[in-house]
Amino acid sequence: MPNPTPVNSELIGQPGSRWEILTPALILDLDVLDANIATMAAWAREGGFTLRPHGKSHKSPDIAKRQVAAGAVGLCCASLREAQVMAANGIPGLLITTPLAPGKAPLVAALVKDGADVSVVADHEDLVAAYGAAAEAAGIALNVFVDLDVGLGRTGTPSAGVAIELAGQITAHPALNYAGVQGYMGHLQHVDDHGERRSRLAGDTNDLQGKVDALIKANLPPAIVSGGGTGTHRMDGENGTIGEFQVGSYLFMDVQYLTVQQTAAGARPYGTGLFVQTSVVNINHPTYAVTDGGLKSIATDGPFPLIARGGPDGASYRYMGDEHGAIDYANATDTSDAMALGDRVECVVPHCDPNVNLYNAYHVVQGDTLVDIWPVAARGNS
Repeated sequence: MPNPTPVNSELIGQPGSRWEILTPALILDLDVLDANIATMAAWAREGGFTLRPHGKSHKSPDIAKRQVAAGAVGLCCASLREAQVMAANGIPGLLITTPLAPGKAPLVAALVKDGADVSVVADHEDLVAAYGAAAEAAGIALNVFVDLDVGLGRTGTPSAGVAIELAGQITAHPALNYAGVQGYMGHLQHVDDHGERRSRLAGDTNDLQGKVDALIKANLPPAIVSGGGTGTHRMDGENGTIGEFQVGSYLFMDVQYLTVQQTAAGARPYGTGLFVQTSVVNINHPTYAVTDGGLKSIATDGPFPLIARGGPDGASYRYMGDEHGAIDYANATDTSDAMALGDRVECVVPHCDPNVNLYNAYHVVQGDTLVDIWPVAARGNS
C-alpha cells in the first residue's frame, strides 16, 4: 500500500500555518537547524576535525543528508535499525556506536553485503568473533572500532590491555578491518559549569590518550579516534586526542543543554530549534490551563519543558497524565488574558533524543509557515 498522506500536509506553504497544525506536534525550526549545522561544520573545518554526527538525536534521513552536504563524513547510529534506515536512504559512513548483541552480527554483515557503508564497535572478544564469523560467511570485509571505556562505565574495554587484545584479534581476522577506537565521555556532556567540565574532561582525556598511546606502542595505532559530544567538543578539540566528533544535540539544543555553559564567556553558538506544540483544551481553573500535551508527547527523563511561546510571561509547564499538561500561571506577571480554548503553546523539549522518538514526523517551519513534513524514519528499535 502507498504511504498515507502525512497529517497536516495540506497546510504546507500557507502563511500562518504553523499555528494551524493538529497537536500535539513536533516542531522543527528550519532556519535554526541549518544555522546550527553550518556553525558546527565551520568549527570542524577550521580545526581540521572530522564530523560524524550522531543520528540518535534526530533519526531523520532528511537531516542526515543536510549534515553530509555540509561536510560530515557520515553518521553515527545507536541501533541497528537506525543504520538500516540510514543505509536505505543512501547515507554514507555509518558507524554503529553501540556494541550489539552477537546475534545481530549477520544482519550487519548483510547490510554491508548489500552495499551499505557500515562500521561497528566491539568491546569483547566474543563480539569480535561474532562479527568475524558473520563477515566471513557473507564474503565481506567489516570495519571494526575498539570501544574504550573512558569514564562512562557503560560500554567499552576496561583497560588498555584488553583494548590491545581486541585490536590484535580484529587485525588478525581475514574478514575484519581494524578501523580505530571510540572513546565517548557521555558522563561529562551535561556538566553545566564550563570550568568544572574542563577540569573533569582533562582527567578522562588523559585516560583516553593513555590507551591510544598503549595501542601505538603495541604497533596497533588507531587510524581514527572517535568520540566527543555537544557538551565537550570544543574542549576536546583543544585537547587534541579526538579527531572525529560524534556531536548530536547541537542541532536542537534542548532544555538540558540550555544550562550547559558552552564557552567560558557564556556565548551560545547553537540556537534552540525543536519544540512540542500543544493546544489548550480546558480553561476551567483560575490558575492554570490544561493542554493536550502530556507524558506521551514530551520526554520525561529530564527537567520540565520550558514554555517558548504562547503562555503568559512567567508561566510554567507541568504534566497532568498521559494525554494532558498544564500551563501554570499563578505566578505569571500578567494573567489578564490568561488562556483561551484552542490557544497554542510551544515548549522547548527537555531531552531531544527520547522526545523525537515519541513522534512520527517533524513539522518543519520557517517563521509562521509550515514548509515541510519529515518522517522520523528511524524511530523504534531492532
